[in-house]
Amino acid sequence: MSAESIIHLEGIEKSYFMGNQAIPVLKGINLDIYKNEYVALMGPSGSGKSTLMNILGCLDSPTGGKYILNGKDVSKMLDDDLAEVRNTEIGFVFQQFNLLPRLSAAENVALPLIYAGVSKKLRLERALDALDKVGLADRSHHKSNELSGGQIQRVAIARALVNNPSILLADEPTGNLDSKTSVEVMQIFGKLQAAGNTVILVTHEEDIAAYAHRVVRLRDGLVESDNTKP
Repeated sequence: MSAESIIHLEGIEKSYFMGNQAIPVLKGINLDIYKNEYVALMGPSGSGKSTLMNILGCLDSPTGGKYILNGKDVSKMLDDDLAEVRNTEIGFVFQQFNLLPRLSAAENVALPLIYAGVSKKLRLERALDALDKVGLADRSHHKSNELSGGQIQRVAIARALVNNPSILLADEPTGNLDSKTSVEVMQIFGKLQAAGNTVILVTHEEDIAAYAHRVVRLRDGLVESDNTKP
């Protein structure tokens, strides 16, 4: 394992069980992702990319192999410990924005900090700082029905950033957006990566993957190719 790798996967396997029958989905994934990289995970339906994303995001555990995240072996952790790692190390951005409609943008962004036990004053400061990073400081008091689709996704990105995670993990983040708004959102990910964030993007769209600096393609539960732009 390289000293700089923020993610180290060694022989990661994942099977699901139907009765006594094991159905292998990941069949031995070896992968290192380094601090401040911008990586796209791609693959056709059934390739295992969603399963791999769930393991990377500590939403699921592998059935075999080793996963070292920021120096911690998370592959054998129990659910409570995984939840703690998930809340501190990973910021999630989903295709469904998952904002609470009754809350303002700032209140939505601050939600993860409530679970982390941060004081109300500090929560607001950090939420406004995160909104500023995505260019939405002037919309902090607006509710989601007063925002455009692109602005809502930017609020969701700010919420993912508010815990200062090691990794920003985005699952089809432009899936519900039009082309122009998709470009704006992808430019934000580019700025965040340039500012020092590690970004992992899961997408099936070639034009979205083109924003990343490295593209890892899966097929049939294995890494088919791993290419970094010159």
